[in-house]
Amino acid sequence: MKISKKEVEHVAHLARLTLTEEELEKMTGQLDNLLSYVAKLDELDTSQVAATTHVFPVSNAFREDVEKESLSQVEALANGPQHNGVTFLVPKII
Repeated sequence: MKISKKEVEHVAHLARLTLTEEELEKMTGQLDNLLSYVAKLDELDTSQVAATTHVFPVSNAFREDVEKESLSQVEALANGPQHNGVTFLVPKII
């Protein structure tokens, strides 16, 4: 057995879970099966496998950060529904 009932009780306590005796037995069995499967994966020889962070090759999808002229105040205010020539006008919240 990879995990004891006492360890499952400890994890349940940390997670603020209250388990009945029946739930504790069931959880111990399920976690033991899971840990046995993971232990089986440890038997594989992965020494020739390159470490990866993603299953597909990914390159940076962002464009270069290039300085360029920004919108003028008049152009920016033209995108809003209401303005007073200096700022956007929005409904009062308070």
